[in-house]
Amino acid sequence: MPFKTFGLSDPLVQGILATGYTAPTEIQSQAIPAALSGQDIIGCAQTGTGKTAAFVLPVLDRLSHEHTRHKRRVKALILTPTRELAVQIERCILNYGRFLPVRALAVYGGVNIARQITALKSGVDMLVATPGRLMDHMEHGTVDLGSIEVLVLDEADRMLDMGFIRDVRKIVAALPRKRQTMLFSATISPEVKTISDGLQKAPKMIQIGRRQNPVETVTQHVYPVARQQKVALLLHMLQTDPMYSVLVFSRTKHGADKIRRKLARADIEAVAIHSNRSQSQRQKALDGFRNGRYQVMVATDIAARGIDVQGISHVINFDVPAFAEDYIHRIGRTGRAAATGDAITFVAPEEQEHLRKIEKFIDRRFAQKQCPGFAYAKSHLAPGQPSRKQPAKPTRPRQRPGKKSQTTAKSAPSAQPASAGQSRSSRQRRRKQAKRRTM
Repeated sequence: MPFKTFGLSDPLVQGILATGYTAPTEIQSQAIPAALSGQDIIGCAQTGTGKTAAFVLPVLDRLSHEHTRHKRRVKALILTPTRELAVQIERCILNYGRFLPVRALAVYGGVNIARQITALKSGVDMLVATPGRLMDHMEHGTVDLGSIEVLVLDEADRMLDMGFIRDVRKIVAALPRKRQTMLFSATISPEVKTISDGLQKAPKMIQIGRRQNPVETVTQHVYPVARQQKVALLLHMLQTDPMYSVLVFSRTKHGADKIRRKLARADIEAVAIHSNRSQSQRQKALDGFRNGRYQVMVATDIAARGIDVQGISHVINFDVPAFAEDYIHRIGRTGRAAATGDAITFVAPEEQEHLRKIEKFIDRRFAQKQCPGFAYAKSHLAPGQPSRKQPAKPTRPRQRPGKKSQTTAKSAPSAQPASAGQSRSSRQRRRKQAKRRTM
């Protein structure tokens, strides 16, 4: 089915074809017609299935038919949880709408707000924003949301996880009540449903695939390994297997930086991305990863929703995610747009419980196996074997200050030979004890 059959404007279809896309994905085929009719939508699909275009295209088409003689006003607002996603959505709008008289702007934290204020004053049709930075603009009176016709909440479940729900409610309270609201998410939890109930009117539910199952194009592997051997296993795989674009997930920012340093010492081009990096540093790292300068990008979960890089061959979970849904978001970075990919998880004995939660969530048992050719430590546990408690080390009895342990006095040899006076007194005591026994 070509995009033209949706009734999209000719300039928009030209923009879509110019990006290289010829046929819509399943989520786009169902969401675009409903959005064009003005319906509220709840769209649920896994990462990499084309959710961004599912809401960007109908909004662009709607604005392309509106001719404004006066100053541009923000007609469409797209809220997204991370800076990376805001930049990605803005890029999609610019690509698809290259032949349209529609102006878009992304506002997010970590950069100078003055430039954003200047751009807003010049007039914007579509605004892509992270909740925190949009709240800054609202408090300073540098943005007018009174003309909003379409609201899109992208990655609603992640906004909940990151604690943005209070800001989202404040932003929504400033919007016109008469509007179209579209909510997109990789998962639909009860909390997300609660948000929908307060924002939407009779929304159409569009769900693609089972939400518990990761994308079918990803091959998943699980390698049990002692925590202290994880870096060695990662190096072994990178140096022996054909891995050309690898995304490694660490649970912590400190861990991500540590992994990157270890890889650099092994002459592997790697870069780390997490919330402690400035926006320019993060964008530079993403660009370097996209163009192949870096073989490996080490990231925390904040990047799991914001990285849109085509051709990632492998996702490696250096640490098992504590939340099962994060596993889906992580491995969804590979195998995107019908491409194939591999997801590898390193699991230490103490992480087996997290792995069992993932298995329960996706309704699948993993076959844990050892990595071929890797020299495991002798103490390495067999796949799936629970950790064994080490026998407790013998402890010395507690002593009172100034008194020697009887055990030490009997068993430990003295550091200096006994003096003659000490030996004589010992013989005298033994004679007295023997004399008493004979009496």
